[in-house]
Amino acid sequence: MDTSVIIVCAGNSTRMGGINKILLPLGNSKVIGITMKAFEGCPSVKEIIIVARKQDIPEIQSEAEHLGISKLSVCTEGGSTRQQSVINGIRCICSDTSLIAIHDGARPLVKPDHIEKAFKDARIFGGATLGVPVKDTIKIVDDGLITDTPQRSSLYITQTPQVFKRRLYFEGIDFALEHELDFTDDCQLVEAIGAKVYMTHGDYTNIKITTPEDIKLAETMLSV
Repeated sequence: MDTSVIIVCAGNSTRMGGINKILLPLGNSKVIGITMKAFEGCPSVKEIIIVARKQDIPEIQSEAEHLGISKLSVCTEGGSTRQQSVINGIRCICSDTSLIAIHDGARPLVKPDHIEKAFKDARIFGGATLGVPVKDTIKIVDDGLITDTPQRSSLYITQTPQVFKRRLYFEGIDFALEHELDFTDDCQLVEAIGAKVYMTHGDYTNIKITTPEDIKLAETMLSV
């Protein structure tokens, strides 16, 4: 066990009408409960750190206790941006952690075997993220007009977890803070210092719940 997992769920859920999506029921649990269970079942995971809104922490802790999540080490309050929330989580990791994995709390359907694949690739390449090839043709548009059509074979939908060697991720954080940069994607953090991140093939079922329709879709996938 060499990996600290930071599950980020400190957003305002504006597209859910203010309802916190991670606390919505999903199957026999809540969204955050199923997310925690995916990482609880991974042999490489040393600890789970939850970053959430202060008012949500008691319910998250209650859900973890109900599900018997033994690897949850701490719940801490999020910051004003995603990057700041992740940094709050980073401050709580064990001193002997080798890998840091950052995951969206609203991606409950991630599969443990895919998580472990991303861990394995990060150990080799320094950083890895789950992702899947885009299915549609993508157009670049400027002022309503198509300006370019990127080669579809090189385009991927980036998911989480995004996993990095501890030293590499810390270098990325230092660079971002020094240059007052704020990224919404953790891969960007290490790309900014010239590091390459491996794209680990994941699954299209690893959706991010952002709208009420996504909950219905997740319920269907969970029942299959």
